Amino acid sequence: MKKVKTTLKFLVPVVIVLLVVLVATSFYTVQENEYACVVRFSKIIDVTDSSGLHFKMPFVDTVIKFPDTVLLYDIPPSDVITSDSKSMQVDSYVMWKISDPLAFYKSLGSIVEAEVRLDNITYNALKTTMGTIEQDEIINMDDGAKRNEIYSAITAQVTEKAVIYGIDIIDVKVKRLDYPTDNEQAVYTRMISERNMMAEELIANGNKTATITKNEVDRIVNETLSNAEREAEEIIASGEAEYMRILGEAYNTPDKQEFYYFIRALDALETSLGGDNKTVILGADSELAKILNNALAEEEAAAPAVTDVPVTDPATEPSVEPEVVPQQ
Repeated sequence: MKKVKTTLKFLVPVVIVLLVVLVATSFYTVQENEYACVVRFSKIIDVTDSSGLHFKMPFVDTVIKFPDTVLLYDIPPSDVITSDSKSMQVDSYVMWKISDPLAFYKSLGSIVEAEVRLDNITYNALKTTMGTIEQDEIINMDDGAKRNEIYSAITAQVTEKAVIYGIDIIDVKVKRLDYPTDNEQAVYTRMISERNMMAEELIANGNKTATITKNEVDRIVNETLSNAEREAEEIIASGEAEYMRILGEAYNTPDKQEFYYFIRALDALETSLGGDNKTVILGADSELAKILNNALAEEEAAAPAVTDVPVTDPATEPSVEPEVVPQQ
């Protein structure tokens, strides 16, 4: 009897421990952001994404959990060849999530294996897409719509390949496109040289255009000035012709012409006698001399004649006594 009691004392704790272990291994919990796959003898018998407490066969079933969230995989930089056979280094990333846990477990089984497979699929898509674009076009691509088209094409290719693994591709983006590190400095030097050549060509074209423009402006200015001078001369000639016409009409008789010459001669004489010099030397055939001579002749002809009167000496002339008349 004592032996039985001793045995019971030993078995009761063991049974309690076994029951606790049995209960503990019979349930498992699922979080809101994860999948749970129940595996029995290497075969999935249940998949759930319902959060809470769930039952499983203790010591037989195994629970494997996968995240039910969007995952980010930063792909290591890799080299691709452009359509003009030039090498470029691509640094990209993939945003993905598990859409079919059963297919994911059967085909890949783990997140690490999934990232390896995504690396290969994404690289092939990048190599295929970048192989259709020239290097200069990639470097100088400023159009956001064109860049988004490239990203969409890469995402579509990766999605098509990843769906069989139970993976849904959210987005594929290129973080950086650059030259390979081994020839990066040489490429930069060549780019600087090309840009300097382009700058010199632009400067030369600008100077050429400026010279052509300046010559054209100078030609227009010269033509404008020449036309203006010609028009001015024509206007002056026309004015002089009109002046001579009016003058001819004003002095169209001999008397008027003689008066005109007289006035001009007086104006010339007045101009000549200006200043301190009052002496004028005229030729005998000068019109002004003729006018002055005629004026003197007319003045002498108009003056009265003066007769000679004898002059007597008052001392020798007899005196005359005044006559006195007596007063009455």
